[in-house]
Amino acid sequence: MFKRLFACLLLFVGASVAQADKPLIPAPPQLAASAYILMDAHTGQILVEHDADKQIPPASLTKMMTSYIVIEELEKGAIKEQDMVNISEKAWRKGGSKMFVKVGDKVPVIDLLRGVIVQSGNDASIALAEYVSGSEEVFAEVMNQQAQLLGMQDTNYVNATGWPAEGHMTTVRDLGTLAQAVINDHPEHYPIHAEKYFRFNGINQPNRNRLLWRDPAVDGIKTGHTEEAGYCLVASAVKRGMRLISVVVGADSDEKRAAETQKLLAYGFRYYQTHKVYGSDDVLQTERVWGGKADSVGIAVSRDVFVTIPRGGEENIKADLIIDGELKAPLAKGQQVGKVVVNLDGETVADVPAVVAEDVEEAGFFKRVWDSIKRFVMSFFQ
Repeated sequence: MFKRLFACLLLFVGASVAQADKPLIPAPPQLAASAYILMDAHTGQILVEHDADKQIPPASLTKMMTSYIVIEELEKGAIKEQDMVNISEKAWRKGGSKMFVKVGDKVPVIDLLRGVIVQSGNDASIALAEYVSGSEEVFAEVMNQQAQLLGMQDTNYVNATGWPAEGHMTTVRDLGTLAQAVINDHPEHYPIHAEKYFRFNGINQPNRNRLLWRDPAVDGIKTGHTEEAGYCLVASAVKRGMRLISVVVGADSDEKRAAETQKLLAYGFRYYQTHKVYGSDDVLQTERVWGGKADSVGIAVSRDVFVTIPRGGEENIKADLIIDGELKAPLAKGQQVGKVVVNLDGETVADVPAVVAEDVEEAGFFKRVWDSIKRFVMSFFQ
């Protein structure tokens, strides 16, 4: 009975919210690809999907997970960018796209990482897998564990390269989830994905992502191609503060995967926007505290709150703050005391913990007794 609802905290002006017209959004484009998805990188909201949960071979899109794990190891300090990696015969012999390392070469981790991301080198992928985990087979187990941690429920890795293998499968939904992690979890290393060329051993190879040349908004992420998978592209682009992720698989040519990706990104940027509802430093309101040195405390959200909305649809947002009972000292900054629920046209689009914005120490004995008396008296009027 202690729950109290404070409605319409944001962007609610009289009856205009209820009366506002929904922005008109046409049907999304139908792509010449076997499966695809479009998502907002900030919120994870899916804007377009087709066969998003159909398992498909990921080809070299596999290397997104390979590089993700290597960068995780770098950022944890388990390995260093200038660590020298010995190139095994297995790595050297692997066919397909190559960085062109040689058996017995010692190559810095950071060069091999660029060999994976920019050049899509199978040799570089195996060399890094062996360096991190001892063997490619053990590294594949780590890949699967990481996939589960990220929520990639329909993915199974057998190798670090994407070389065709029985049971080596994923979905475009899982690839979107992985792309979001690549961008958001490793911002310091993400710019490597935008590099157009990488030169190693006198061989200058271009990034296979054509959109890096065509669209200045595009800054990644990875291409893939095998006969079974077709031509695939996971791309990300930023315009007007909105970052989108697209995944297109099963196109019939390099040119087609780029063109179809452009259609998907153009649709998302034209008809949707990422809207910041609250910042983590925003105090939404103050709330009574009983038994504390301070009589009230500010209420904030635990993190920045972003929602994906139709472009121009800000007036249809409504936010509710729900406090879970009376607040009693002591309270620690960041302690959850409720939640903020954000709705768009009656549908919940965000549900974020509400927290206290500062510490509130417990009051002395007499102040606590006096607050108890006041609470008792006030209870008769509630």
